[in-house]
Amino acid sequence: MVAFAGVLLLGTLRGILVAIVTSLVALAAQASRPAVYEVRRKPATNVFRRRTSEHPEDEAYPGLLMLRMEGRLFFGNTERALDLIVPLVKAADPRIVVLDCSVIFDVEYSALKMLAQADERLRERGRELWLTSLNPQVRSGVERSSLGKRLGRSRMFFDLEHAVEAFRARCG
Repeated sequence: MVAFAGVLLLGTLRGILVAIVTSLVALAAQASRPAVYEVRRKPATNVFRRRTSEHPEDEAYPGLLMLRMEGRLFFGNTERALDLIVPLVKAADPRIVVLDCSVIFDVEYSALKMLAQADERLRERGRELWLTSLNPQVRSGVERSSLGKRLGRSRMFFDLEHAVEAFRARCG
C-alpha cells in the first residue's frame, strides 16, 4: 500500500524508495522485539506449545519454567528480551529455567553476554539456566563463549523432551 500510494503521489522512483525505507523500518522494529513466551507440554505427546487459556490441560512441572524465544538475538533486542523474561521468572519462581532456542537462528556476542549475566543472576538465587534445541551454528557460538563453559554439556540439551527428562530425574 505504501508503494502504491508513494508511486501515485511522488512518482515511480520516489514511490519505490519510500516503500523500501518503510520496509526497512518495519523490519528493524520487528527485529528489536523478539517473542518470548512460556511453553507447556501437550498431554501424552512430545509437543511443547505456547501457554494459552485455550489449552489449560497442557502440562507444567513445578519448579521448571520452559521459555521459548524467537528470532535473532543481537545488541538491538537483548534488553527487550530480558525485560520479557524477568517477569515470567518472578511469577513462576522456578528452580530451573529452560530456554528453548529452537527458533533462534543467530546469537550475537552481546546476547551471549546477556545470557551469561542472566545465568549468574539465577545462580545467585539458587536457580539454574538450561538451554535446549540449539541449532549447530548457535551451539558452536555458545560453546566457545564463557556461558558455554559455565553451562557445559550438563545444562545444554538436544530438545525440551530431554530437558524435562533430566529435570524429572533430578527433582522427582
